[in-house]
Amino acid sequence: MARHLITSALPYINGIKHLGNMVGSMLPADVYSRYLRQRGHDVLYICATDEHGTPAELAAKEQGLPVDEFCAQAHDAQKAVYDGFALAFDYFGRSSSPQNVEITQHFARRLNENGFIEERAIRQVYSPADGRFLPDRYVEGTCPHCGYDKARGDQCENCTRVLDPTDLINPRSAISGSTDLEVRETKHLFLLQSKLENEVREWVARHDKDWPQLASSIAHKWLTEGLHDRAITRDLDWGVPVPADTWPELAAEGKVFYVWFDAPIEYIGATKEWSDLDPENRDWKSWWYDVDTTVRYTEFMAKDNVPFHTVMFPATELGVREPWKKVDFVKAFNWLTYYGGKFSTSQKRGVFTDQALEILPADYWRYFLIANAPESDDSSFTWEHFTATVNKDLADTLGNFVNRVLSFSRKRFGDDVPAGGEPGEAEAKLGEQIAELLAEYEGHLESLQFRKAAAALRALWSAGNSYLEEKAPWLEIKTDKDGAALTLRTAMNLIHLYAVVSEPFIPTTAKTMREAFTLAEDTATWVTPDEAKSLTSVPAGTPFTVPPVLFAKLTDEDLENYKERFGGEAV
Repeated sequence: MARHLITSALPYINGIKHLGNMVGSMLPADVYSRYLRQRGHDVLYICATDEHGTPAELAAKEQGLPVDEFCAQAHDAQKAVYDGFALAFDYFGRSSSPQNVEITQHFARRLNENGFIEERAIRQVYSPADGRFLPDRYVEGTCPHCGYDKARGDQCENCTRVLDPTDLINPRSAISGSTDLEVRETKHLFLLQSKLENEVREWVARHDKDWPQLASSIAHKWLTEGLHDRAITRDLDWGVPVPADTWPELAAEGKVFYVWFDAPIEYIGATKEWSDLDPENRDWKSWWYDVDTTVRYTEFMAKDNVPFHTVMFPATELGVREPWKKVDFVKAFNWLTYYGGKFSTSQKRGVFTDQALEILPADYWRYFLIANAPESDDSSFTWEHFTATVNKDLADTLGNFVNRVLSFSRKRFGDDVPAGGEPGEAEAKLGEQIAELLAEYEGHLESLQFRKAAAALRALWSAGNSYLEEKAPWLEIKTDKDGAALTLRTAMNLIHLYAVVSEPFIPTTAKTMREAFTLAEDTATWVTPDEAKSLTSVPAGTPFTVPPVLFAKLTDEDLENYKERFGGEAV
């Protein structure tokens, strides 16, 4: 089987993430990782908190904590939420780790040796009120491209254009709010992307037929505008230090690397963190170094992260002149909106992941978010849509099927799967239908088409309901007890199949469904379409239990409560 390296965009350390962040990177990566593991592939899913840059310093200042202490606490808080969402990372690291410092400094030295880093004197924003230079997000103002008045000094959240602090109109300090800003000269390191542009262009072109249109178009937009040399150091107290053995003057001034230089390297750094926990059995370089044809690398991210991963980081990797693994497939997502307005961590707008788990278990959110993933365009979260999806798909289609099959069988046949007669035409027809739908489901997951995969999974669940309605065992039992027993046994085999193949989407519920049956040997990790045709994995005589209600229907009162708490219109 293939070896699959999977990463999702690193969540910033400054606060719990919103649902848009979850569906735009970590959750689909988890669904895909789970699926691949179930199919027998060797999978390594890596993520980490992105702990450097101004967001960390500003958030720590706001809470009155040293930045290292703030980051440690925030990492644990984020990891607890991701555990609550059942994200099955192989490792969830920290970009402030010694491993990332070591590898980032190695990359910088190699780029310098190869002539792709240059020290330049530049003019930078300085705040007399704060007594310091203001890099990136320490400067806020109006975007010169779209007029958004809360743009940051590194990127406009509204139009996604990459900026420098000096580009902003009416700039102000994010620390003190002072508009008394000066521009002074200071020295920084620049990555000479202009010298790597042709190589990056050729590398991107090789992936044109493979990448989704969204990822490819964003990469080409950057390349069309031309790659500019970019400062990769900042005046911050917290970050990967510039190595003194290579740049002693800048190191003495306390320069650190730009967060967007070291953050993508943390994918490698986190893999080394994972490896260092068990060095006898784990080899981080076997996933990253000189493995171009033996590892397939897939990245998941929202569209605002695409330029850095398809252009800037590949330029870095190309420039070190070492055989580091580059991404094979970039799964990019548009934005999930909240009633048409943007989710925003910085402005605390929308539903956040910790709040979501306070309201309902993770599987409700996992299914809804993937079934409505913003793949081809932005999609909108509304409480009306969420409630309708939960009630129709989860409560009525899946949950009700499981409950009525098991409850009715226990009532009429006891605590063991009934035997009944031999499968007939209806069962053969069902088997063919299930095999066809399962093959469709597999195909969509293989091609990372998550909304289509959710639709195929929903169709699998619906097929069971249609079969049950057609056979109507509650009527059948009056005239043909063996026939009713066959219907229920077939339906129970569907429940077991649903448990296996639904695991990537709803792992906790899948486990509950699977554990309803006391099978002596239940080692199946997947069910192939051919295997699904027979529907015989749960034989007659198997003891079973009726689990609690899998999904509670949401009421009009629930809907109104959610809207009252979070707002129910565009903001």
